[in-house]
Amino acid sequence: MIPDLLEFVLHIDAHITSLVASYGLWVYLILFLIIFIETGLVVTPFLPGDSLLFVTGTLAASGLLDLVTLAVLLSIAAIAGDSVNYWIGKYCGLDELHCRFPRFFKKEYFDMTNRFYEQYGGKTIVIARFVPYIRTFAPFMAGVGRMDHFDLVVWAIIIISLIAVASILLGVIRFAKNRNAPG
Repeated sequence: MIPDLLEFVLHIDAHITSLVASYGLWVYLILFLIIFIETGLVVTPFLPGDSLLFVTGTLAASGLLDLVTLAVLLSIAAIAGDSVNYWIGKYCGLDELHCRFPRFFKKEYFDMTNRFYEQYGGKTIVIARFVPYIRTFAPFMAGVGRMDHFDLVVWAIIIISLIAVASILLGVIRFAKNRNAPG
């Protein structure tokens, strides 16, 4: 039971078509929750994130999902998840980590993190979106490093919009290629 559920969650991108067929409109809520949890909880970096966005973009281009609904809901999920993760890092990160693990999380490390996010925060959020596991920790560390929340949201909107457009374009190309293939 648990191994089957774990396999399903870890490879949901491979099961998405059957998920759409089985759950209809509920698939939007399921996808929203997966993206929100993957970006919003620092303990769930194993969930599929952007690969799921590319697969759902392909399905939207083929007509199985509504493109506008998908783009809006998953963008909100990713931005809300990043924001939750950021605030967890900002309000719990520094004091809690330093208190619980003082040998590993020293004040000077957090000062370095703060300087890093002041200088490279936007680039970090953009690049992290393409690196599994790191994309979950980047907003948390942005909170720990005291990156400006508005900047985090702006960069998240930019990169999520680019990913959405790219996934839709790939879906349109794939759908057109499959439709024109001799059959």
